Amino acid sequence: MTEDKIVPDMEVIGADGVHVGTVEAVVDGRIRLSKRDSGEGRHKDHSHFIALGLVADVEGQQVRLSANAAVAVTFEEEQSGNPV
Repeated sequence: MTEDKIVPDMEVIGADGVHVGTVEAVVDGRIRLSKRDSGEGRHKDHSHFIALGLVADVEGQQVRLSANAAVAVTFEEEQSGNPV
C-alpha cells in the first residue's frame, strides 16, 4: 500500500519533477504538507493536504504525483477538506 511507504520529511514532487511540498504526515487518506511549504499570503502557515489518489509513485525519499506541480497545487486542500 502506498500510504505505508510515505513518511515525514519526504519531498513531494509533481510529475514534472517540480517541488510541491514536504510530507509532514499522512492523515485520513491525505498527505499533510509541512507548513514551511504552505505558500504565501492567506495560505501561509496553514496546513495543506494532497489526496493520496494523486500519488503516482513513491521512490527513495520522494513522492511523485500523477499531475504536474502547477496542476497539483490546484488540488491542494486546507484542513477542512475544501480546495484552496
